[in-house]
Amino acid sequence: MKELKELKDQLDTMKHLQGTWEDIQVLIEMAHEENDESMVEEIEKEISQFEEAFESLRIQTLLSGEYDACNAIVTLHAGAGGTESCDWTSMLYRMYTRWAERKGFSIQVLDYLDGDIAGIKNVTFEVNGTNAYGYLKSEKGVHRLVRISPFNSAGKRQTSFASCDVIPDMEDNTGDIEVPEDELKIDTYRASGAGGQHVNKTSSAIRITHLPTGIVVQCQNERSQHHNKDKAMQMLKAKLKLLKEQEQAEKVSDIRGEIKEIGFGNQIRSYVMQPYTLVKDHRTGEESGNVTAVLDGALDPFMNAYLSSQNQ
Repeated sequence: MKELKELKDQLDTMKHLQGTWEDIQVLIEMAHEENDESMVEEIEKEISQFEEAFESLRIQTLLSGEYDACNAIVTLHAGAGGTESCDWTSMLYRMYTRWAERKGFSIQVLDYLDGDIAGIKNVTFEVNGTNAYGYLKSEKGVHRLVRISPFNSAGKRQTSFASCDVIPDMEDNTGDIEVPEDELKIDTYRASGAGGQHVNKTSSAIRITHLPTGIVVQCQNERSQHHNKDKAMQMLKAKLKLLKEQEQAEKVSDIRGEIKEIGFGNQIRSYVMQPYTLVKDHRTGEESGNVTAVLDGALDPFMNAYLSSQNQ
């Protein structure tokens, strides 16, 4: 039923776009017949809105991967650099929150650890909405910020790094992944610190380490330790499933080498605030000079460029 509704929504959007295009053609003909230059601005505005809606629909047709329709679980980690990187991580968290709001998606925080002085050391949150993973998979990697440090009285330029990991929420699609108990290290801890506005401080938090791979997942969102463990296991199985599929893909392609965690230094995108303003994606070449808008959630051009590059 869900897939049927999505197809119906896409069909409705296509019909609406067709109607809009016909309206634009009528406006152009009227302006031409009446030689009315005052209509040019209105026509340009209508065309711009049409192009934006058409591009959004085009990108939706690219979201055909096995897990693209799933919700997404996003983890942000501050890199080396202490308070600077923690502050950068909090800026990224705000950026993705604003992007989700624009899409009409909801966010649920699963794990949260404040920085020692400011910002966030790490945060894991679930983005709930159709194609959330399909869009957000483009964000996986290291993000680099260059700016004048607000924490340095000398006003020196500072470079900060934070990593973003994204997995699909495979709630009903990890049954084939078996994880023996003796491969797990399970720790419990209290939900942390000043993130009280984000999580329930009385939660019984869970950290699970998968010993053979070193993968670590954490959850402190629920009051119940049992529920936190279930969610953490779900996240672990999703990571293991993706890892297994990636290994199989490498064998098919005859590509050798280890599956490595995201490493600092191989950033996917840079956000430069001084001495000039520029956001540049190093994979696609997509750029924007409006850093403020991007950090306020205007990520669609970057996501669209990535998705287009993956489907060429």
